[in-house]
Amino acid sequence: MPNRLYVPFRREVLVGPERLAFFGDAVFAIAITLLALDISVPEDLPDSDVAHAVREAVPAIGAYLLSFLVIGALWLAQHALFRLIATIDRWLLFCYFALLAIVAALPFPTKLISEYGDTTTGTAFYAASIFLTVVLYCAMYLRLIAKPGLTAPHATPSNLTEVFRRSLVVALVFATSVPVAFFSPTLAKYWWLLAVPANLLFRARPAAASGGQDESQPSEG
Repeated sequence: MPNRLYVPFRREVLVGPERLAFFGDAVFAIAITLLALDISVPEDLPDSDVAHAVREAVPAIGAYLLSFLVIGALWLAQHALFRLIATIDRWLLFCYFALLAIVAALPFPTKLISEYGDTTTGTAFYAASIFLTVVLYCAMYLRLIAKPGLTAPHATPSNLTEVFRRSLVVALVFATSVPVAFFSPTLAKYWWLLAVPANLLFRARPAAASGGQDESQPSEG
């Protein structure tokens, strides 16, 4: 990546895109590790009670797998974003720190949905957490669209707009699942699956319009 650096708050602190991404990697790794700490069974159980204890842990295991996939997807989105950034400015830095703050706290809504997943509050809180995270990604892409000087040479306006739209669709899926949770928390969880086909739809449309060439990759030759 280019070596252009940003000095936040006019102090002697240099933050480049690569170092910031490394810091984010550490936050994502810690968050995804903490998810597993809520999976447990009581100690010193008699043999006859072990199967029941494992069944009782199934909701925690399900919540762990869900958040593992979510955090993994957010981590991949982070690296897709940083491949398009050449210079970090104050707005990008603020948005990214806010994003990492939510990611670091995701073990809490994960525990909430594992223990109270059948409630409106637990489901809506989890959906709102993911919504806020994706919205921050959208804000960072909007900043790159508004300030082309911050972007890498291969980041085209159409590519940035495409990824912004895909992120916005995912955000809307989680946002609309919140009112759905007031009707049915279970239906709201299935509602989240709409993010997958919606994301694929917006991924395929630009490729078809450009004759199958992915604009996110620099052309060869």
